[in-house]
Amino acid sequence: MPKAANMMLVSPVRRLALRVGFLVLAAVPLAQAQDFPSRPVKIVVPYAPGGAADVVGRIVAQEMQAIAGQQFIIENRPGGGGITGVEFVVKSPADGYTLLSADAGHWAINAALYPKLPYDALRDLAPVGMITTLSLFLVAHESMKVDDLKEFIALVKSRPGQFNYGSSGNGSVHHLTMESIKAALGLDIVHVPYKGTGQSTPALVAGQVAMSISALTSIAGHVKSGKVKALLASTRKRFSLVPGVPGTEESGIAGVDFPGEIALLAPGGTPRPIVEKLSAALAKAVQRPDAIARFTAISVEGVGNTPEQLAATIRADIPKYARAVKLSGATVD
Repeated sequence: MPKAANMMLVSPVRRLALRVGFLVLAAVPLAQAQDFPSRPVKIVVPYAPGGAADVVGRIVAQEMQAIAGQQFIIENRPGGGGITGVEFVVKSPADGYTLLSADAGHWAINAALYPKLPYDALRDLAPVGMITTLSLFLVAHESMKVDDLKEFIALVKSRPGQFNYGSSGNGSVHHLTMESIKAALGLDIVHVPYKGTGQSTPALVAGQVAMSISALTSIAGHVKSGKVKALLASTRKRFSLVPGVPGTEESGIAGVDFPGEIALLAPGGTPRPIVEKLSAALAKAVQRPDAIARFTAISVEGVGNTPEQLAATIRADIPKYARAVKLSGATVD
């Protein structure tokens, strides 16, 4: 048989083999998803225990465990502005068994602060879904003796540079939010950075700083006791779970809208069927009665949206927080 004819006979066989191979490879992620999870799933929190991402992560881990029938275990990996924990996740196998409970600091702020960040949020993280949203609040120590934002502004403007505020660190969302508020209102307030809310909240309660920006997960008890006064929400509209505190829009603070977002992400390259299965479990988890009750108790709202919706949020947050970092002049310690 001529060589050319022989090649014509072999070529279809090879094509068939390639097609079969591609079908087998395409079926692998689907088979993995059908069996997923077959062992415990780790959710990494890039903070020390006690913060909002940790508390929310633990709530959703318990609910997803009940849905999936496998353990969802929280592992705290603090350090380096959250970079340590995120880097651990992006370098983990992209199989759905190592996840990340993160906030805008990890997918947006760090990119503006660190010129050589060891990960790219858009490339190296696969969005699963938003877990919760919350509002940060401008709170004043009782010694300021103000009842509302108008009184607060008048007092601060009468004594420029004489008041200070505490944040959870240079470049933190608390820092960027307060600097944006200061700029919008023309206020002169001294920034005192701490290493996390575990330090800034006690400093506020003790009167070492006159005010701070904080989530109610950290200060709700102190607001209730009257030790501090909540004056302003960091979101454009009033936060639905705390309707008595005005948002930035009605307070005449243009361009300030910093919701506290806590999301679930996986390593980039995680098979789409596994991401979808995790996203569906998350959507169910945040709507379970126990989860709703526990979220409401700490003034956060469960979301559980799609990977596409979370990806859109991340893409919008990156330039927004880059502008806020530039405005604040924040640099890494």
